[in-house]
Amino acid sequence: MRVESILAIAKQRMMTIQAHATLVDAASLLSGTHRALLVVCDSEGVMVGVITKTDVVRQVAQRLGIVNDVRVSHVMTQPVISCRREDPLHDVLGFMKMRGFVHIPIIDQKSQPCGVVNARDALQALLSEVKDEELLLRAYVMGIGYR
Repeated sequence: MRVESILAIAKQRMMTIQAHATLVDAASLLSGTHRALLVVCDSEGVMVGVITKTDVVRQVAQRLGIVNDVRVSHVMTQPVISCRREDPLHDVLGFMKMRGFVHIPIIDQKSQPCGVVNARDALQALLSEVKDEELLLRAYVMGIGYR
């Protein structure tokens, strides 16, 4: 199973922000959603970093709440670890587990974001695949469907 198998939900999870936007803009985008990560893009739509809810909270705490002039480009994480559509989902999930990631951006050949893999979505897709394989194997062993 490849990352592209969960691309529909990964697209829904993706939200981008421009590198020159303010930290307040990022906080606003992250506040009312189930998203914990924004993909930061330059003016051409190329991914240049990511910013998380944790990054925003950390900056507010360090600056005692005065963040009006802080730019996303000064806070974002870079370089970004990402994956591609053709990557095996099992490998991506294993890497996420090893690094402690909950989200990882998906990029295309031009480094433009096309989705965000969420660990829960990836795990559900892989478990679903295992269940399907189990049903097929059971049908085969019992002689049903293969004649």
